[in-house]
Amino acid sequence: MTAETSAPSPVRGGGDGDLEIRGPELLLRYARPDDAQRLFELASDPAVTRFFSWGPYTQERQAMDYVTSLARKRAEGERLEFVIDHADAGVIGVTGLSEFSVRDRRAVVGTWHGQEWWGKGVNRQSKALVLALAFAGLKLGRVTAWCGADNGRSQTALERLGFVNEGVLRQWHVHDGEPKDVISYSMLSAEWESGELAREPFEITGRIPRQFLLG
Repeated sequence: MTAETSAPSPVRGGGDGDLEIRGPELLLRYARPDDAQRLFELASDPAVTRFFSWGPYTQERQAMDYVTSLARKRAEGERLEFVIDHADAGVIGVTGLSEFSVRDRRAVVGTWHGQEWWGKGVNRQSKALVLALAFAGLKLGRVTAWCGADNGRSQTALERLGFVNEGVLRQWHVHDGEPKDVISYSMLSAEWESGELAREPFEITGRIPRQFLLG
């Protein structure tokens, strides 16, 4: 199945091959074992994982373990994650959806890029693609984004994309043994449909795993 549009368009799975979401410069695809070395290079940078509960990677085996875990997490309906493959530079990061509630039509988006790609527009591009999957492909009603209260860069990026600040969740996340406040951001399907990100060109091909589709 293929959906190609500059506005919301229904995509209900089916077709052949692995799920992919393609834009003008970026492709979101499932990670492969041969991506592990590149993911290790990107995520061994402490600046990249500073606000995460994992990393930085210290061994390539950690990246390989991550890659090999994804098929199981997809099968269990836990995570639908992709590497971000740049047309010229190859893999530059990871994005995807997690914390699904199919009944409530919601999930959480998360994204990271190698530091050399910060400030170059790829966050907007990759978010546009994963949100197209969430809203046009999976028919979700809401996408949440968690952001550390001390991560001003991420807060600014989410607000520029049209996410709404819903307030602070106190001591929501424990990082290195220390409780951290987290800001809850969200985007609703109607907000996406009326916003600029829905105008970004995208193409969804391959099979959407049925465990992520609404009944």
